Amino acid sequence: MADQVLVIGSGGREHALAWKLAQSPHVKHVFVAPGNAGTADNGKISNSAVSVSNHAALAQFCRDQEIRLVVVGPEVPLAAGIVDDLTAAGVRCFGPTAKAAQLESSKSFTKAFLDRHEIPTARWKSFTDPKAACSFINSANFPALVVKASGLAAGKGVIVASNKEEACKAVTEIMQDKTFGTAGETVVVEELLEGEEVSCLCFTDGVTVAPMPPAQDHKRLMDGDEGPNTGGMGAYSPAPQISKDLLQKIRDTVLQKTVDGMRKEGVPYFGVLYAGLMLTKDGPKVLEFNCRFGDPECQVILPLLKSDLYEVMQAVINKKLSSSMPVWFEDSAAVTVVMASEGYPGTYPKGLEITGLPKAKQLGLEVFHAGTALKDGKVVTSGGRVLTVTAIKEDLMTALQEANKGVAAIHFKGAIYRKDIGYRAIAFLRQSRGLTYKNSGVDIAAGNTLVQKIKPLAAATSRSGCNAELGGFAGLFDLKAAGYEDPILVSGTDGVGTKLKIAQVCKKHDTIGQDLVAMCVNDILAQGAEPLFFLDYFACGKLDVEVAQSVIAGIAEACKKAGCALLGGETAEMPGMYPPGEYDLAGFAVGAVERGQMLPQLERIADGDMVIGVASSGVHSNGYSLVRKIVEKSSFDFSSPVGVSGDQTLGDLLLTPTKIYSKTLLPVLRSGHVKAYAHITGGGLLENIPRVLPESFGVILDAVTWKIPEIFCWLHKEGNLSEEEMTRTFNCGIGAVLVVQKELAQQVLKDIQRHEAAWLIGKVVSLQKGSARVKVHNLLRALQANRSLSVHSHIQGKIQTKKVKVAVLISGTGTNLEALINSTKKPNSFAQIVLVVSNKAGVEGLRKAERAGIPTRVIDHKLYDSRTEFDSAVDKVLEEFSVELICLAGFMRILSGPFVKKWEESRRQRCKCLYCRQL
Repeated sequence: MADQVLVIGSGGREHALAWKLAQSPHVKHVFVAPGNAGTADNGKISNSAVSVSNHAALAQFCRDQEIRLVVVGPEVPLAAGIVDDLTAAGVRCFGPTAKAAQLESSKSFTKAFLDRHEIPTARWKSFTDPKAACSFINSANFPALVVKASGLAAGKGVIVASNKEEACKAVTEIMQDKTFGTAGETVVVEELLEGEEVSCLCFTDGVTVAPMPPAQDHKRLMDGDEGPNTGGMGAYSPAPQISKDLLQKIRDTVLQKTVDGMRKEGVPYFGVLYAGLMLTKDGPKVLEFNCRFGDPECQVILPLLKSDLYEVMQAVINKKLSSSMPVWFEDSAAVTVVMASEGYPGTYPKGLEITGLPKAKQLGLEVFHAGTALKDGKVVTSGGRVLTVTAIKEDLMTALQEANKGVAAIHFKGAIYRKDIGYRAIAFLRQSRGLTYKNSGVDIAAGNTLVQKIKPLAAATSRSGCNAELGGFAGLFDLKAAGYEDPILVSGTDGVGTKLKIAQVCKKHDTIGQDLVAMCVNDILAQGAEPLFFLDYFACGKLDVEVAQSVIAGIAEACKKAGCALLGGETAEMPGMYPPGEYDLAGFAVGAVERGQMLPQLERIADGDMVIGVASSGVHSNGYSLVRKIVEKSSFDFSSPVGVSGDQTLGDLLLTPTKIYSKTLLPVLRSGHVKAYAHITGGGLLENIPRVLPESFGVILDAVTWKIPEIFCWLHKEGNLSEEEMTRTFNCGIGAVLVVQKELAQQVLKDIQRHEAAWLIGKVVSLQKGSARVKVHNLLRALQANRSLSVHSHIQGKIQTKKVKVAVLISGTGTNLEALINSTKKPNSFAQIVLVVSNKAGVEGLRKAERAGIPTRVIDHKLYDSRTEFDSAVDKVLEEFSVELICLAGFMRILSGPFVKKWEESRRQRCKCLYCRQL
């Protein structure tokens, strides 16, 4: 169900917030109080006259209008405690409390806080006496030339003086002449810092910090940073002066330390934290904090947000930001240019008509209103900063050119604006800088760091025959030192397949290394070989040292379990080859077996030999392309809780690492009692067992003799898989099989069962030509025997209500079709889309449905003589798919009365869900 949202404020920032929130499928309507001409009856957005300063009346308005979220734009209501009062009245509010907002409302509080928590800032001192302030300015051992009104001054309470006399004059104007009113009762005198000024904002839930793309504001009125200070004449984002490494440093040393410091002082900070920084030669230093989005920074940052703003804000309020981190558009830049009234930042006229707005819209630009109003149906000026014109393009230069075209298209008398927004960034980008390997995307330093971090991991896997010391060009292994007399070397190589995709989606990288090792060493066991050493290959587009270290730590731990040394490896950083956050793995294992102990011993295998099955830990590392498709089509996702307690997710379950059998099975394989061993890997039971049998033999297996893990029962049911598909794709609970003489079977089984779950699962039989080499009896019965358990206790966690079968009727893109598809995929959804019908062929909505695996039908209305005939054709298709509920998503046909009546009655009779009973 979509929610109603209220945005507090009237500027360009608030218009941008309402614009972005209205894009969410979770949002039904956005009210803006008091708003401006741009937010008046604009699609899902409208203005409200409710009093913002009367918090009790505002809370009542929220209850009356069923407002589910209040977003506070400007700083004054935050300082006045609007969040405190609305929250106390039971209204969900995005923004900091009044106490937390002191980071903006009191500069003296902020400077003291920064000092307490050792966050870098300019040297300073605060004063309530103008004479003492001037005395400090004249005697300070640093250039104390920045004078700030400690309170809120609408972004204008900072004076940067060029000399001591000017600084003292600023003190007099603020404290005695009351230029900024009560905001200037206390002044802060600061050291003048030199460098580039930038804005770094983040979302935070009081614990987690999620940085936004850095931006730069232009405070001065005229080109070249000339003229008086303003509230901001334009901005751009991202700021190229801030590299990814520098942004990480700012996150750690400023944003995270601030959030942590506020929490430690008992004042948790929620919402948006804005750090105004100076990039000095000594590193970034804090100039000021704002406790909300900046204006006009908001107008360039929000267009770069790929995520749903409403979802991000809810995650902040719910203290779950870490699991819902915002995603930003890559390779894009945004520029906004402010159009201001003549006379701004001083006195200015109002009521001047604004023209050209539709033309700017036609250019593909976003025009965010600030000081505008509606008068006699026309948009007129009503403030100092009137509009911001925003362009989003692939680079900064193009975005500035496009924004300036939009400004040129809009007219009102005396309009003033800058034409050089972003000039500092453009100059920075034009600097002649030689290319480096790091510029091209390969970070050698990061690679070296990784090697140093994994050296002790590899060293811990050392065994007789090698020392597992990383860093050389190649690794050495001494077979004699390992105790071999007449060895045959056995090698195997493998990867992990698309199980990697699940690990990357779930951000769980610590077990995938075991899969890699297991897939290689389990293979060479088929020759009776002991794994001696292992080498890995890790490839990525951009090296994330922590992720790579986690993966390789898993590899090293698995090598210890397998009894082999991690002798070496390769880390390949290849920009452009892999998307951000993705990596690939491959492994290579070498083992040895004494010449007389090699497997399989084909000449010994006979009719009547027994087959022992050794338990798998689950799906292992094969068939994951099918697994992912099944999950995609199901009502679950990888984060869905499973198990009785729900403390494990479906992703966790599917990432259960592949079992390593070398240490537990090698003594049995060397006993002389085993004729063959097969690793059940790609190809499942049907294709792997014949690889270790003579041509004239096959096996008959009985599925009721072993325990089939519940995950296979779920995959079988959810994917509607055939028995052959199950046995050809998956191990079905058997990770390895051994062929032994019938008389020795029980003894070998007992030896295995000391370490592994194992069963007698079948026997070897002679084959007639053309017969299936592997027959699995009773598989369906075995799967069904476990299914009721899986439904009630493990995979689904609880019995789900039968889902309503829904058909969606469209004519084009399918308004909200994407949102409907995403919603019905959630575990708690009561609906399942079984069909999408369009009266036009080749439209985007059909492609959306096909990508989601939903059946589609095209019923062209032009082929029918009447509306009734067309409806009858639609009716037949709906009956074919047993549809219970119809949803119209941009369907541009009027349905006939009999059709509507029939389906209304049909829904009431056939669909017994709570939703339909209540309609």
